[in-house]
Amino acid sequence: MERRTFLAGAGAVTAGAVATTVTGSPAGADPGIRRVETGLDALVRSGFADLRGQRVGVISNPTGVDSAYRHLVDLMHGSGQVDLAAAFGPEHGFRGSAQAGGSEGTGTDARTGITVYDAYGASQARWEAMFTESGTDTVVFDIQDVGARFYTYIWTMYTSMVAAAHLGRRYVVLDRPNPVGGRAYGPMMTPGYTSGVGLKEIVQQHGMTVGELARFFNAEFLPADAGGPVDLHVVRCRHWKRDMLAADTDLPWVMPSPNMPTPDTALVYPGTCLFEGVASITEGRGTTRPFELVGGLATDFDHHWGDRLDARGLPGVEFREAYFSPTSAGQKPALLNKLCAGVEVKIVDRDAYDPIRTGVAMLVEARRYPAFAWRQDAWDRERPYWIDKLTGSPRLRTMIDSGADVADVVGAWADELAAFDRQRRPYLLY
Repeated sequence: MERRTFLAGAGAVTAGAVATTVTGSPAGADPGIRRVETGLDALVRSGFADLRGQRVGVISNPTGVDSAYRHLVDLMHGSGQVDLAAAFGPEHGFRGSAQAGGSEGTGTDARTGITVYDAYGASQARWEAMFTESGTDTVVFDIQDVGARFYTYIWTMYTSMVAAAHLGRRYVVLDRPNPVGGRAYGPMMTPGYTSGVGLKEIVQQHGMTVGELARFFNAEFLPADAGGPVDLHVVRCRHWKRDMLAADTDLPWVMPSPNMPTPDTALVYPGTCLFEGVASITEGRGTTRPFELVGGLATDFDHHWGDRLDARGLPGVEFREAYFSPTSAGQKPALLNKLCAGVEVKIVDRDAYDPIRTGVAMLVEARRYPAFAWRQDAWDRERPYWIDKLTGSPRLRTMIDSGADVADVVGAWADELAAFDRQRRPYLLY
C-alpha cells in the first residue's frame, strides 16, 4: 500500500456518572496566541507520553496531520516512542482515495510495515476481531469531522468505542476543532430511522468536536450498548472557541473526503447534503464545488429556482444561477455527465448563515417542479426514503409534501433541539 504524509489535546472531567480523562491546557488559555493547537500537536509536544508502553492501533485518514502536514502514523513511527500495532481506515479509506460508500481494502503500509485494515462499515464484532488480531490494547482516533450527523466518521468512532469497551481496551481521541463551529442545529435522529448515516440520537448539526462527542457517547449510549463506558482519554485542542469556524483558525485544511475540498464545503454540507435524498437532483459531486452546486437536468429545472430562493432573503446566503455536469453521480446515474440547471450556494455572511434552514428552503422550492422525486432505495422496503434516514424521521419529507413552508418545517424540531442542547452541555470542553 502506497503511503502519503498526512492535524489536531484535555484535565480530569466527570460528566454524569462517567469519568473521562482530559488532558491539555484549558480552552481559552494564552488568549494572545492565535494559533490553534490540535490534540495531535499536544500529543507530539508531550513526546507521546500517554501512549508509551502500549500497543497502539490508529483510526485515521489523510486529515490526521499536524500543522506541517505530517501524519500521526509517520510521527509515531519516526519517534521510536510508540509501539504501532495497526491502522484502520474509515469510509473513503486510510488514504482517502475512495468515493462515497467506498473503501480501500486491507493491505500493508509501505512506510511503516504495519497492517492497514479496511474498517468502513465494520460491526462491533468486526472491530473486536481487528483489535484482537492486531494486538491493539490502546485505540487512537484522529480524524477531522465536519459537524454533520450523516458524516460517517463519528459512527466509525462510536462503533469502535463500543468494541473497545467490550474488550477492555483504552480509547484515546485526539481532538480537533469543529470546522462549522459549536452551535447545534436541526432535527433529532429517532430510533426507528437509525442507519450508517446516523446510529444514535443526536441532532443533524451536532455542534461538537469529536472529543466532546466521544464523552457524550461514553456517558449517554455506551452503558446500554457496551455494558459500561470505555476507558476514554481526550487530548484537547488549545485556543479554539465555540464561535470559531475553520476560517477563523490557522489550521491547514486537508480534504476529509473526496467531495469535501474546502471549509466552505463543510459549511453548506449539513444542509445541502439533504439533496442526497432527492433522486432527480444532484448535490454537485464530481464538480469543483460539491454541495455548493445543486441542480437537476436542465430539461426539468431552471433559473426560477434561484430567483425564488433569493426572494426569500435567507440570512447569510445568496444564490447564483448555475449550470454544470456532475462527473460523479453516486446513487443517481441518470444525472452523470448530463447538463444540470440549478444554483450555486454563495455564503455572504458566515455568522448569519443557517445551513439547515437554507437546505430546507431549497427543498421547498425544488418541490414545486414536476420532475422532483424523493430517492427511494429498493434494498430497504420498510424505510425506502433516504431523506428520512438523513433527517432522522419521515417528518421533513411529509411536511414538505403536504405544502408546509420553511418556518413550519424548522419550527417542528425546536423543542427536541433545545433538549439536545441541554443534554450535551456537561460534555462540552470549549
